[in-house]
Amino acid sequence: MRVFITKAFGRFARSERISHDALREAVDRAGRGLVDVDLGGGLIKQRVARPGQGRSRGYRTVIALRPPTRAVFLHGFAKSERDNIGSDDLARLKKLARLFLDASSDDLKAWCEGRELEEVT
Repeated sequence: MRVFITKAFGRFARSERISHDALREAVDRAGRGLVDVDLGGGLIKQRVARPGQGRSRGYRTVIALRPPTRAVFLHGFAKSERDNIGSDDLARLKKLARLFLDASSDDLKAWCEGRELEEVT
């Protein structure tokens, strides 16, 4: 499965020192059906471990997921920072998910070249 991060999520991940391996592990779990929360509309909320700690004390991420082809990390936050996602944010994230999940390979390539997306290798 191809895994991408948005520009905004990339800033969050770098500031929190979240590795690409940790992101891939979260997607791999989801691909095996181990989804923390299904938010509907192709969105899931998945925990990512804080470096040196477990997932329960880590980060919450919102991922646009279309197995087995692609996953796009859209949003992330620390559990200690906020409890949940508001309805306005959820509606915005669902629209964004639709955009990325319905995109063609050419669209994804153009967004990566324009640095709006980054592929996790």
